[in-house]
Amino acid sequence: FRAEPLEGSEQDKASYSLLKRRKILRLVSQWVLLYGRLLQGDRSTTALLQGPRAGDLGGAGNCWPHMTPPPSHPQARSSTPGLSGQEEAVLTSSCTLRAQDKVPYEIYRPDHSCVTTVLPVNASVRDVLRSLAPRLGRDGEHILVKVNSAGEKVGLPLDAVGVFTALGLNERLFAVTVEELGGLTPHPEQLGPQVGSSETLDLISSKDLASHLTDYDWNLFKSIHQVEMIHYIMGPQKFHDVTTANLERVMRRFNELQYWVATELCLCPEVGRRAQLLRKFIKLAAHLKEQKNLNSFFAVMFGVSNTAVSRLAKTWERLPHKIRKLHSALERMLDPSWNHRVYRLAVAKLSPPLIPFVPLLLKDMTFIHEGNRTLAENLINFEKMHMMAKTVRVLQRCRGQAHAPMSPLRNRSPHRPEDPKGVRISTCSEQSLSVRSPVSTWAYLQHLRAIDSQKELLRLSRDLES
Repeated sequence: FRAEPLEGSEQDKASYSLLKRRKILRLVSQWVLLYGRLLQGDRSTTALLQGPRAGDLGGAGNCWPHMTPPPSHPQARSSTPGLSGQEEAVLTSSCTLRAQDKVPYEIYRPDHSCVTTVLPVNASVRDVLRSLAPRLGRDGEHILVKVNSAGEKVGLPLDAVGVFTALGLNERLFAVTVEELGGLTPHPEQLGPQVGSSETLDLISSKDLASHLTDYDWNLFKSIHQVEMIHYIMGPQKFHDVTTANLERVMRRFNELQYWVATELCLCPEVGRRAQLLRKFIKLAAHLKEQKNLNSFFAVMFGVSNTAVSRLAKTWERLPHKIRKLHSALERMLDPSWNHRVYRLAVAKLSPPLIPFVPLLLKDMTFIHEGNRTLAENLINFEKMHMMAKTVRVLQRCRGQAHAPMSPLRNRSPHRPEDPKGVRISTCSEQSLSVRSPVSTWAYLQHLRAIDSQKELLRLSRDLES
């Protein structure tokens, strides 16, 4: 930063020094703008930007406001007309997770009782067991095990971090002794619902359903930091004090949504009602595509294309020709040939804001990372870095414009109270209004329950139509 040329006049040396300082300031500014609040927990960064030597940067300390939230002024807090405090909180609460943020860890015992402890997102397995030690008793040395709905068990090493936020669909953490491990069974909730919620879905139009899903997905999507994709692909264990929890939540939501669609259809016993539900899901996919929520669009279409659903011939026969034609048109977007050419061409024509098909972005980055060396003859392979940066910038482009919430929580009139006794004339009409409270609809979509066992879905499907 204080470098000067060995030769030249004093004016040349001063110009050279000024140019170098400007370049360093530009680099520091870009670094702070990119990482933002992720730098808050880093002591060395805080010392650099706020410490006594910050003045040496000639104004770099001004970058720090980008890392801290603006001061809150309760008196000046703006609220959306017509929304209660609960409704406003649901939509405006920030859901970004950082490595040092504390979250509740739900840990189960072999008898399926649950104990909860609050720890940082990046707490290690050792920290979790140490925190639970007083409640686990001294009947043996405990280990932390991840169990899925099929009963498969994976013992977690003591130095593993971020294990709770990394859980997949219907996975749980169990604290057990070695002796208890053999008799460990999944918690009943992991097996998914036994009864569908088609009656609830009948009260929500497909367009309202899509709007609520898109608003919820945007809350998750905008919480992903760009560097999380790099950490996720290269392995977060290779970096110090980082988390990929926000990206993992989006991936878990994708799986949850596709299995929820298949679950609801396989738990609907009447063929007529099941055909209406299938019709609603196809129209839901169309609305999600129209709202440029391509991640959930793919999830719903994958659910509809699940083998347990596609084999229900009697159900598909009951669909109107117009809906079957719509489904065929939507299915073209799923074509994986030529490296998902149809999807990529469609996305290239869309303007932000939009939610891309996130699993495909991660697949692209995995291909780049595993197909190219990071170092070539002890030199950094900048070509690989440029390719990865180009993929990461897709996230930046998709969020180039702010998303305006579309659900009724935002656009309903404050002078039109809902009539709980109201009845929808049609469950398929786009002009029909939902009789459910927007808050209850939002809560329902936040806690979707699904069967993720393909074997169980096929069994249910065969029971419906053998």
